[in-house]
Amino acid sequence: MKNDAGQKVEITQITSAADHKLFIDLAYRLNAHDPHWVAPLRAEVKEFLNPAKNPFFEHADVALFLARQNGRVVGRISAHIDHLATQQPANQGMGPGTGNWGMLEAESETVAAALISRAETWLKDKGMHRVLAPLSLSIWDEPGFLTKGQDHSPTVMMGHHPLKYSTWTQALGYQQAKELRTWEVDISHDFPPLIERIVKSGEKSSRINIRPVDKSKFDEEAALIMGILNDAWSDNWGFVPLSASEIAYVGKKLRQIVYEDLVMVAEVEGRPVAFMITLPDVNEAMKPLKGSLFPFGWAKMLLWLRKPRVRTMRVPLMGVVKELQSSRLASQLAFMMIEKIRKNAISKYGATRGEIGWILDDNQGMNAIAEAIKGDINRVYTIYQKNL
Repeated sequence: MKNDAGQKVEITQITSAADHKLFIDLAYRLNAHDPHWVAPLRAEVKEFLNPAKNPFFEHADVALFLARQNGRVVGRISAHIDHLATQQPANQGMGPGTGNWGMLEAESETVAAALISRAETWLKDKGMHRVLAPLSLSIWDEPGFLTKGQDHSPTVMMGHHPLKYSTWTQALGYQQAKELRTWEVDISHDFPPLIERIVKSGEKSSRINIRPVDKSKFDEEAALIMGILNDAWSDNWGFVPLSASEIAYVGKKLRQIVYEDLVMVAEVEGRPVAFMITLPDVNEAMKPLKGSLFPFGWAKMLLWLRKPRVRTMRVPLMGVVKELQSSRLASQLAFMMIEKIRKNAISKYGATRGEIGWILDDNQGMNAIAEAIKGDINRVYTIYQKNL
């Protein structure tokens, strides 16, 4: 394929360590002038793409591609088939015959089109007949293109993309499959009186106990939370169960930014039935490092991790067991966990802002909770689909 200037776009699949480095480096070059892009640590991206380190590769086929013009790298893309995702019911978004691409970076629309075409060809050759994209790499990582919210930086574990990537994708026949929302909440003020009454009512109940996690039992607590998560989210659009090795991997990665007073488990009559994970926005500390801990970034991060002071807290995951999801108790437990975490976030970490999400656009329960605490949608990520 040639671009408007007549330069041929050459697409090659990555086979060497040198190409892996070029794949990683491109994102830093193309996003260097975006004041809101937060550069991930290069070592973490390298590990993320390493089949020996990232357990996603245990149940997925993955190919990485580079685009070049006159020998110069001008784009990249991943193509992948998650075999746990293809085993899910088709009416939940994934299902048999569905493959994915992601991690797109491109200098021009022509380059992007060539890369997406190559990813589609790779998927078709593997027997796929539908694409759900972008996913980088799994639904649990950075799903969707940012289609609202380019005017501010993402919080921890969230992606950031120029709007043109979405436009270019739609021009190739892709249609919206799902929107994922994040809600911004001013946590510096008390919540509305109705919410306060619901919380106080729950606090008076001898049946309900909201407790912080115990990091001295980290593996046990992580398994407990992920067990609730896999139950709570199992009917959600796009759900793919986390494997045991993925749960261990995520736990290891998050351990340093998990603080006991920001992660709550709700128990009813002694039984754990809900959880809420809140993370201090490490992106606030990472942004000045520009992707590297050297020469002095590691010392700054160690000091920050010891006692983080942040503007924003993010709630990436929350879940209530399925049997309670349509009950009033489910929202009461959610409000109780939110309120306890809100007070800790203000008093111990100096936070004034919260971000909840992502939340599926049709998740009425969670969107209603975000609205009830006066949240506003501040970022939208869109996932697209196309039949091959």
